[in-house]
Amino acid sequence: MKIFGTFGLKRLGAIALAAAILGAPVMMAHPALAQDASSASSVAASSAPAAAAPAAAPAAASNDAVVTYPKDAVNSGDDAWMLTSSVLVLMMTIPGLALFYAGMVRKKNILATLAQSFGATALITVLWMVIGYSIAFTGHDPYIGDFKYFLLAPLNGDINIANTDLAPTIPESVYMFFQMTFAIITPALIAGALADRMKYSAFLLFMGAWLLLVYCPIAHWVWSAKGFLGTGGSIGALDYAGGTVVHLNAGTAGLVAALMLGKRKGLGTENFAPHNLAYSVIGASLLWVGWFGFNAGSAVEAHDGQAGMAAAATQIATAAAALAWMFVEWIVSKKPSVLGMISGAVAGLVAITPASGFVNPTGALAIGVAAGVVCYLSAVHLKKLIGYDDALDCWGVHGIGGALGAILTGVFASSKINSAGKGWLYDGNFHQVIAQFEDVGIVFVYCLVMTFIILGVLKLTIGIRVSEEVEQEGLDINLHGEVVHG
Repeated sequence: MKIFGTFGLKRLGAIALAAAILGAPVMMAHPALAQDASSASSVAASSAPAAAAPAAAPAAASNDAVVTYPKDAVNSGDDAWMLTSSVLVLMMTIPGLALFYAGMVRKKNILATLAQSFGATALITVLWMVIGYSIAFTGHDPYIGDFKYFLLAPLNGDINIANTDLAPTIPESVYMFFQMTFAIITPALIAGALADRMKYSAFLLFMGAWLLLVYCPIAHWVWSAKGFLGTGGSIGALDYAGGTVVHLNAGTAGLVAALMLGKRKGLGTENFAPHNLAYSVIGASLLWVGWFGFNAGSAVEAHDGQAGMAAAATQIATAAAALAWMFVEWIVSKKPSVLGMISGAVAGLVAITPASGFVNPTGALAIGVAAGVVCYLSAVHLKKLIGYDDALDCWGVHGIGGALGAILTGVFASSKINSAGKGWLYDGNFHQVIAQFEDVGIVFVYCLVMTFIILGVLKLTIGIRVSEEVEQEGLDINLHGEVVHG
């Protein structure tokens, strides 16, 4: 119990309450769902949908390095778009996420917060090159990749050959780089939950262990053709760009980290107002722009309409969520805060991520509105009700928003947009909703357990939280020997 810190029975109510919040939009989406829900257990026992996503989509791709595509198979337009998308996604972490988080902490912790995003970027890049890509995207096993790409050995040959059917029209080096940027931002998101109080040494060790033990296996489960959760597996869940792989995954880890670290000293009695919301607005804006590489880039090509529709859905959902959060907050608190606007935008980006390549503009609008309302309730009111200290709302926005978006993907997916996306509302496929719930549940439980084990080991060995004196004086001067002036 000492390892678990403040994770008591009271706070386990957060899980049940979150599940109720997530289920509400699905129930409201169609009157018949309330009746269908009673038979969900029997539906889940039936076979998963056998639909397969387009060959270029990551959710349907395989990477067994069996097929070698000729040099002239590389499409220059696809190659250029994917290089651009990769850089856009990298921009989401540095400087986007770094500034978004740094602006919301107190002045004495700005550099420490920036250092978390920057340090994670460097560490994860190396780990991805050494073994992460191999674990996540190679092999025939439905649960874990192999070690064929250790140190990216197969890429030491002809760099122009696209030797993977994950993305046959671009060099595999480009696809590896694109997926590297996803692997970078996912653990970095967790920093929002543990701000102001974690040792930097423990943070880096946690980042590395979590990438290899949590992110890489889940990416394999969902995005490789052999993965049991994805469209090629027994579950058949849809996740276009990372609703569960990225956002629910990071949000769940953030919740566990926040509970195991405990509350920040002085929370509720001291002023914890953001030091510089201008930084956060700039960071959120960079996230918004970079997210087009995240979602539209997940088409892994530029020569058909998939990337364009994913981009349109992303823009619509993000704007709708920003407005929904703003208006709900305006009604409840009498003022539309800037922090609320940008938080709503991020919630919309999160929720549309799994659905972006499967839904039409109407579905994107509905998902955006639901995300703005539900994430506002979770980040502002659920957190107060339960009493956990998710400092920058990693769980409230990414965990809840990612799960919500994943479930609503099963509702609003349309086969007219993507042949793999046979959802319930447009195609009458309620089995897909069940598959999405299974995806959410499996990822949540696995991530929760593994994150608890990783942090438990670190807590028993090197410790995970700074001393009370360091926390009071500030992490910048104590952990990095520097401060922000002015």
